[in-house]
Amino acid sequence: MLRERESPFLLFSPMLTLELFTPNDDARPVYLTGNFNQWITRDERYRMERVGNGRYHYVFREIPLHRHESMEYKYVKGGWESEELGEDGFPPSNRRMEIPRGKVSDVVPRWKQHAAGYDPRFYPDIQVIAKRFVMPQLRRRRRVSVLLPWNYKENPKKRYPVLYLQDGQNLFENDAPFGTWGVDHQLARLAQNGHRELIVVAIDHGGKERIREFSPYDSPKWGEGMGREYAAFLATTLKPYIDKNFRTLPDRAHTGLGGSSMGGLISIYAGFLFPETYSKFLIFSPSLWFSPRLFFEPVRFSSLAATKIYLYAGGQEGSGMLQNSKKFIEHLSKRGYDPAKLQLKLEIDPDGRHNEARWGQEFPKAIEWLYDTRT
Repeated sequence: MLRERESPFLLFSPMLTLELFTPNDDARPVYLTGNFNQWITRDERYRMERVGNGRYHYVFREIPLHRHESMEYKYVKGGWESEELGEDGFPPSNRRMEIPRGKVSDVVPRWKQHAAGYDPRFYPDIQVIAKRFVMPQLRRRRRVSVLLPWNYKENPKKRYPVLYLQDGQNLFENDAPFGTWGVDHQLARLAQNGHRELIVVAIDHGGKERIREFSPYDSPKWGEGMGREYAAFLATTLKPYIDKNFRTLPDRAHTGLGGSSMGGLISIYAGFLFPETYSKFLIFSPSLWFSPRLFFEPVRFSSLAATKIYLYAGGQEGSGMLQNSKKFIEHLSKRGYDPAKLQLKLEIDPDGRHNEARWGQEFPKAIEWLYDTRT
């Protein structure tokens, strides 16, 4: 006796009902997005019904998921430029249901607001991969986020170059204590203007431990430097995880590292320790004064394939910023490296100050030069 072939999808009853409350509501409609629709945003099939002040309602009559597959979802007020935020102002992890049925009540405290100057359709998909990512070399944990290209989920076979950036708190959060680079907005503008997309990995700094973690060497004032351990975490723990869980181009030619101030310093040092891992360096206003010994490190870039270093410095930053930046470039140049293999670019702004807003302005210029992103 023949039986009907079992459907690979869940078409279940009773239905799943989602109820949403958001205290910070506005006129923009709320959509659901998730693995049930390939994470498409602005999908009219999953537009929620507004049933009251800050209250929304949606009933799933069927869910196109494979049997035994968990349901993951998020709320957005349009696209990723307006996704839900947690109390901390950061995009939360995907919501998840092992058995999607019944009635579920969710709360969205805040929503991301996009700035003018770009088409919000090109805004990156920001994900917190872990609020407490294990750093075994330092015996501590850290929040790590990824900024995925706006069309990442719509191109399941495409792979992307990667840039690892320090001081994740200051890269795209609107309420960052020292301001923000606005990397999310800059990536949207680059994509809109036809530049090839890349994945940005943002690693939060360690707060009061930031200086020690970013210090290449021990210091009489600051104590034991943990730069070697931090650099090892980036190259041997974090990068393998990113390459395993995201569609990266994992080879050296497509991998970059960068940061500003002390974040720029540790990025240089990490490049010295792991030259086989990175080929592109985005270095803004590095605190070279903090570790003069860095000038005398055995630089091994010359034995490898092409390497590119983009170094920015402002004339109003103090602490010998311009002098040390020029000295660093001269130090590399005088070693007789083949210009075809080691490309150096020094950008100087005589009026530039030491702050996130100025580094954000420099970010797209550096990306265009480092990654040759025009498609």
